[in-house]
Amino acid sequence: MNKKIHINQHVIRANKKNGTNDPVITVKTSKSNTYASEVEILGSSKLVYRPDKPLSCGAKVWIETTSKIILDGTNTID
Repeated sequence: MNKKIHINQHVIRANKKNGTNDPVITVKTSKSNTYASEVEILGSSKLVYRPDKPLSCGAKVWIETTSKIILDGTNTID
């Protein structure tokens, strides 16, 4: 399954403003968006910068991988 991983700048700003610590990493798949504070990629990946064709959420930089990933040290996405 193809996964796109990016940092959500809006959550970073909200955390700073509100004194919160919500997860800022978004993992997008064809089925869902999952949020985490830590992501480990167990295989190859590619870092993409595409300012003229951002993701639907507005991200211009992201990591693409089909490898298994571990979120926050416990949850996995194949």
